[in-house]
Parts: sequence; C-alpha cells; structure tokens
Amino acid sequence: MFKMAKINLKTHISGIEIKHPVMIGSGVLNDQPNLIERAIIEGEPSAVVTKTITWEPREGYQPPIIIELSQGGYLNAVGLANPGRDAIPSLVEVGHRYGVPVIVSIAGSSLKEFIDLAILAEEYRSIAIELNLSCPHVKGLGAELGRDPKMVYTITKDTSSVVKIPILAKLGPWDNVVEISSKALEGGAKALVLINTIKGMAIDIYVMKPILSNVIGGLSGPPLHPIAIRIVYEVYRELKPEIIGVGGVVNYETAIEFLLAGAKAVQVVSAIIKNGFRVVRDIVSGIESYLKFMNLKSIDEIIGAAHKF
Repeated sequence: MFKMAKINLKTHISGIEIKHPVMIGSGVLNDQPNLIERAIIEGEPSAVVTKTITWEPREGYQPPIIIELSQGGYLNAVGLANPGRDAIPSLVEVGHRYGVPVIVSIAGSSLKEFIDLAILAEEYRSIAIELNLSCPHVKGLGAELGRDPKMVYTITKDTSSVVKIPILAKLGPWDNVVEISSKALEGGAKALVLINTIKGMAIDIYVMKPILSNVIGGLSGPPLHPIAIRIVYEVYRELKPEIIGVGGVVNYETAIEFLLAGAKAVQVVSAIIKNGFRVVRDIVSGIESYLKFMNLKSIDEIIGAAHKF
C-alpha cells in the first residue's frame, strides 16, 4: 500500500534543533514559572522566550499598560516589568522539566549588566540568550542602545565572548536595520529576531488624553506584520542570516509569510493574548497542512523561497 511521506517540520536555530518553527516570544506572559508551564502544556511550542529580564526587578509603569486597538493589534507600555535576575533559574527549569528549550531574554542599562545577565543565563542552563536591543518605550534600555550600530556590535561581541550558548539579537523596525543586523552578526550574534514593536499611541477622544500611562507604547499584532515581513525580507536578501520572525503571527498564513521571506522560525505573542496558548498548536497544524497541500516534504523547502523568482 502507498504510504504518504511524513512532513518534516524540524528546523535548526544556531545549531539547536527545534521540533517545529513556532515559538512563544518574549512578551507580557512569560515572567512566572506557572505561565511558562501553561504555555508548554497548552501550546506545545518548539521553544519559549522569557519575558525580558533585567539585573534588578522592575515594577514597570502604572495601568493602563496595554490596550486592544479598534484597528486591530495592541499598544503596550509595560515598562519592562520583571522579577529580576533571581527568577532566571525557576523559569529555565520549567523548560528542562518538559524538554522544551527556554531562551532567556535580557536587557541591561549598561554593558556590564548585559554581560553579567548573559553569564547567569548560561549558568542556569538557558538554551540561548535573546538580547533585547529594541524595546521602544523604556528610557536607557532597548531601542536607545539598539539604534547605535557601534553599541550593538559591542554588546553582542562582549556578551558572546563570555558564554558558549548562542546569542540572538532582537532588533527594531529602524531605517538602518540592515546595517544594525550586520553589526550584530559581526559581533557574534548567531541569529536575529526581527522585529520588536514600533512606537505608537492612542488618545481617548472623550477624556482628551493619551490612554497609556506612559503615553507612548509599542504597536504589536496584525498592523505590525507587513512591516516585519518587509524587514525580514530585506535583511535576508542582503545578509542571509538565521532569522526568527516576529510581528503579527496570528495563523499559519502569517507564519508561512515569514518563512518565505527568509525566517527559519517565528515567535507568537499578541495572538496568545486574544486566543490563548492553543493558537500555537493551530498554527503548527496549519503549516503542516499547507506543506501537504503544496506537495512539500520539509519546512526547509519554503525558507527564503520568496527570493527565488
């Protein structure tokens, strides 16, 4: 009897094999062990990225810190609220218990803090480190560092020099993103995470004031998706790096767009807020069905395929 070949969804990021290309990205949900456990059980992601961890705990901004937009997507200004470095062991341990890679996202207010956090993340057995070089709404962290090519090079070089696990650089939607990406790779980043949110704001027309307590927030979800696809496409075209695509992945179609543009994997964040962790399973199932429909046997056959025309 004829037996249909099994679809191979496995891929590799920085030499790490993951069972399929859909991860849960760093966001408002991954700062407690019980939440990471729920994410793994309900979503069955290939990996989970922690909420961005700073050296000291941060309370973040006062509510409102996140709003759903009538046009689609979200605005958030959480202020990098997180439990600080002491939380890293318990967050990573959940992944080891379930056999799912946990990637620790870090942000420092100085080069030393980036280095010290990277060392801790490796010590506590994180599978990789994601450098948050692109948070758009926190002074002195994220985008203020990540817009500077020299600073990006220095941070990636100095963090990658003190650890053996892969460094992933998460960058923002800037005009010079190809240059920044090149400097991150030159500094030792093994992969790029593209992209973070873009600055936006919303105003309550009846109160006549900005809605978010911080006024400015990061725009995420479907409105960000076309920008993210364009950036992944351009960076892949120029540099051919390993890329993890982020921004408006809500179903298998939006995930596949990233893969065709050149990403090897995607991260889901905003869709989880609306649809729960199970949306990850739905996206993976959709990708598998798409490959069968297209008579393809492996996920590798579509990575970067949009460049072959």
